[in-house]
Amino acid sequence: MLSPHRQGGQAQFIERPLAPTPNADRFTKALDGVRATLGEAHTLDSVAEAAGLTRRTFTRRFQKTTGTSFGSWLAEQRLALAQRLLEQTDKSMDMVAFEAGFGSATSLRQHFAARLRTSPMQYRREFSKGSARVALSGV
Repeated sequence: MLSPHRQGGQAQFIERPLAPTPNADRFTKALDGVRATLGEAHTLDSVAEAAGLTRRTFTRRFQKTTGTSFGSWLAEQRLALAQRLLEQTDKSMDMVAFEAGFGSATSLRQHFAARLRTSPMQYRREFSKGSARVALSGV
């Protein structure tokens, strides 16, 4: 099957869905396991092993599936968990950082600054359940 030609040297992209395989299921389960335990240490090698793949094969499949590196994806997952914790709980910054897998409040602040351009405290002030009550009451 030939792909249609595009002007300007732009490559044609044709999505080819992958049929489910036992390795694909292990791959998905490995990522689900990481999401369920974001506060724990996760290395590329340990997750590749859990997926039943070599590091190189896991890296290629991960990039193809998510469009990003494992390290960036893990940081994004941890950041999303930290955001939920800041929005929904009154836990300390140290506890949020620990539960989200950042290790320290300093690391949490660095990730928030780099990716969200704000601090965890400012984020909490703007998006926590308590701030919604204040905004609704007009206080």
